Amino acid sequence: MDQILKRPGVAECDTECRPILPDTCRCEMPEQSLWRQRPGKSRAPARTLVARVVLLVLWIAATGAFAWTLYRVLSVQAPTGLQLVFLVLSTLCFSWVAAGSVSALIGFAALMTTRTIDTLLLPPANVPLHTRTALLFPVYREDASEVAALVDTICRDLDRAEAGDRFDVFILSDTQDASERSLEQRIYTELRLRNQGHLQIYVRWRTPNEGKKAGNIRDWVEQFGAAYPYFVIFDADSIMSATALLRLVAGMDDNPRAGLIQTVPRLVGGRTLFAHLQQFAAGYYGPVVAAGLAAWHAHGGNYWGHNAIIRTSAFAQCAGLPRLPGKPPLGGYIMSHDFVEAALMRRGGWDVHMVPSLDGSYEGCPPTLADLIVRDRRWAQGNLQHLRIIGASGLPFLSRVHLVMGVFSYLASPIWAVTLLIGVVLAFQAKYATPSYFGSETSLFPQWPVFDAETALSLFLVTVVVVHLPKLLGGIWALRNAEVRRRNGGALRISGGIFLESILSTLIAPLLMITQTNAVLSILFGRDAGWGAQQRRLGTAVTLSQFMGQHRWHMMWGTVGALVCASISSAVLAWMSPIIAGLLLSAPIALMTARNSGQLITTLLSTPDEPERARSAHR
Repeated sequence: MDQILKRPGVAECDTECRPILPDTCRCEMPEQSLWRQRPGKSRAPARTLVARVVLLVLWIAATGAFAWTLYRVLSVQAPTGLQLVFLVLSTLCFSWVAAGSVSALIGFAALMTTRTIDTLLLPPANVPLHTRTALLFPVYREDASEVAALVDTICRDLDRAEAGDRFDVFILSDTQDASERSLEQRIYTELRLRNQGHLQIYVRWRTPNEGKKAGNIRDWVEQFGAAYPYFVIFDADSIMSATALLRLVAGMDDNPRAGLIQTVPRLVGGRTLFAHLQQFAAGYYGPVVAAGLAAWHAHGGNYWGHNAIIRTSAFAQCAGLPRLPGKPPLGGYIMSHDFVEAALMRRGGWDVHMVPSLDGSYEGCPPTLADLIVRDRRWAQGNLQHLRIIGASGLPFLSRVHLVMGVFSYLASPIWAVTLLIGVVLAFQAKYATPSYFGSETSLFPQWPVFDAETALSLFLVTVVVVHLPKLLGGIWALRNAEVRRRNGGALRISGGIFLESILSTLIAPLLMITQTNAVLSILFGRDAGWGAQQRRLGTAVTLSQFMGQHRWHMMWGTVGALVCASISSAVLAWMSPIIAGLLLSAPIALMTARNSGQLITTLLSTPDEPERARSAHR
């Protein structure tokens, strides 16, 4: 026991930045084959099987009802090819939305009826621990002072919990620029000095930084992983409380088949209106969404790349990622590595769990719409790479579902865009094309074109409800929780926040549709996103004229759409108005949401996780 808790010796590496590292404790991490493996065997509990059946039945029923109703709306004597294409694409879009809404409905039911929504029970934080766990901070050109502040907070919290001897911190820098490395060395040295006697903090600079973040983690596993039964992955803007960390380690000790336990980080720390919108959505709608995922994932869950604890031996045995044949963007290193690592661990027979109810797991979010678009472009490329992995041999069916969902989360935007375009073309044809009333067959009676306006309106209203169902359920769940109401200003303030977030997210959605469509097309045409530093804090102020330049194409599409729809009819213009308004106002919306939110907006959009911080932000 004492040998397990004894820290490894410290070795000074005479390199450019003189990293301080423990003695090497190697762990083999072989590269996995995607095509010559068989899956491990596991069986989901009965409750999970019920949730999956309910999800499948409701999803098929909703999608089938939508397709049949839309067919009735479009029905004529002989539907045209373009109408059938519109029907198929519209049904695809609706099925994607319906899957998320049905999952949220299951999550809402689970929150209302079950004692726990977690896929395994975590012991309390006071359970004695007899192993050391590594806390890994892989960074690349990040703000070193921000990273140091987060690490310092975690270290002091663990020290207060008298658990400092159970954890070691590794800051794993992939920064290559010499001046940036020098700054990191100064800041991280000061961090080590502040925490002497608390936690051991190690720092490593890697050259070359092959494999990006996945390669960074793999390098640590191979060099030092054998000394640590578990490791916890952080992002440069994420943090976890000592209580959460202790419970995760105890959960690993109690569940020897658990390879990975994923927490659901709450979004915190934002100051701009755009950040507050994301935090509000995650804080109020996130619980029902996460509960739904946990209900039908069970031990076949997914991995989101950070704020998760991983069993080192399982990860080393199963998750060594191969390079995909060919060049980027669809070949080379796997960018969205987390989904694939979870799938490979499941193939190896290990359980991947999720614990949505665990408090004390937090992360930041992009401060502006522009920063989200940059990150989204990189994620789009990583997820589209999964098209080449979905068919890998031996993957459990549910892991393939996760990969498909990740791919479709980006393909949905171009499908939606094409659907809207075809819809406008059909409306244009309906007004300006000369109909053929008698067709090709001899008949005494004309074949009048049919369009059921009443059914179309009903279908539209039902679709709006389905799209916003997670928000409605999240709002109901928050409003019925007396503690949440008390901490966040009551039902009126929460309702006002839901209304404001819904309006702004509806206006932002068309812009994201265009940017994601552009990202998908650029990837398919061979353009690599590269690996740039992520902007996590609001930078230099940007003027309206600069935003006008950035969003000129979006506003142009909005103008063209408005003119075309207006030329057809006022009804079509009204039908398309949310899309058109979002594109026409893209520059002002981007500017408005990039600014620090005022006290009223900050209070209105405060979340259950940080009401006091939100209310005091402008004191």
